[in-house]
Amino acid sequence: MSASDDIEVAPGVIIADADLEENFIRASGPGGQNVNKVATAVQLRFDAHNAAGIPDHIKPRLYRLAGQRATKDGIVIIEASRFRTQERNREDARARLVALVARAAEPPPPPRKKTKPSKGAVERRLKAKAGRSTVKKLRGRVERD
Repeated sequence: MSASDDIEVAPGVIIADADLEENFIRASGPGGQNVNKVATAVQLRFDAHNAAGIPDHIKPRLYRLAGQRATKDGIVIIEASRFRTQERNREDARARLVALVARAAEPPPPPRKKTKPSKGAVERRLKAKAGRSTVKKLRGRVERD
């Protein structure tokens, strides 16, 4: 495998093929009799902790987004068994890893700025409340003569 197998996720964020390890395992699910004989599911292990193509400021977000798929050693494990062939499961696992790293590479949204309602909006709200109060007060008991 060459450097051309590396996947560029975002500018400056690269998943090197050397950081990936694939193990094929038996899958449950679709496959019929094949499912008991052929290891079609793929377990993709990405060593994010030692990956030179992932900047250090992205790694904490990657671990947080990966959740239980990340080990204490910084390895992200993705299992794919959606399809009946090794090749399609392999592509699926790689696509899911790329999507996960791409989400981690996105800058976090800026913090929310607190805003105050305008003076006119406050006045309209208080006027509406006073109007409702008056309507409710008029619903009192009717006196009989």
